[in-house]
Amino acid sequence: MNDGFSGRPVILIVDADALTLTGVAAALHLSGYEAHCARDVEAAMKAAERISLDLVISDVNLEGQSGIDLAHRIQQTPLNRDVPLMFVSAVQLPDVVRRTHDAGGVYYLRKPFDPNVLLELVDRALWMPHLVRNQIESITRVDSGRTNAPSAPIGSIPALPNGISTAIPSAMPTAIPMPKLAMPAVPMPAMPIVDGAMASER
Repeated sequence: MNDGFSGRPVILIVDADALTLTGVAAALHLSGYEAHCARDVEAAMKAAERISLDLVISDVNLEGQSGIDLAHRIQQTPLNRDVPLMFVSAVQLPDVVRRTHDAGGVYYLRKPFDPNVLLELVDRALWMPHLVRNQIESITRVDSGRTNAPSAPIGSIPALPNGISTAIPSAMPTAIPMPKLAMPAVPMPAMPIVDGAMASER
């Protein structure tokens, strides 16, 4: 779970193909992300109900189960109501693309894909406003907990809530630059459809 200080965005990968699942997870781990894997809807929902996610990458077809329906269910969980979604698929049918966009998809990546293309899209998706808001809310919760903590006797060190370290981070996570808070929200454009084999534009 992203605690607001680790600077490691948490990503859930959902794919029925074990090779794709392990390959994507390995690429994300090597790039500094925290990746969780699920091969079906049930496993994905268990993760979504207990982990605050920063991004979900899901295949559209999960061997008879729908990745689009899964997306709707994930966005109904208290922890992940506004998590951005990236869909991958070996097909590019107009109706499927439209439905993934309606489900909140920010990118539609066609299989097979270059891992570098995937990583670039992940980096872009993590600029979504929800991530900045989650960072601010996490810091606010920590500050509030410290402010409301009972006063400790002189000479003693007050106990901190579980999961909160006494170490003070030297800087905000560099993976997610913080925009100006006064900047108005910008509506997302139509979801881009990306050919997974195309070269990065960087």
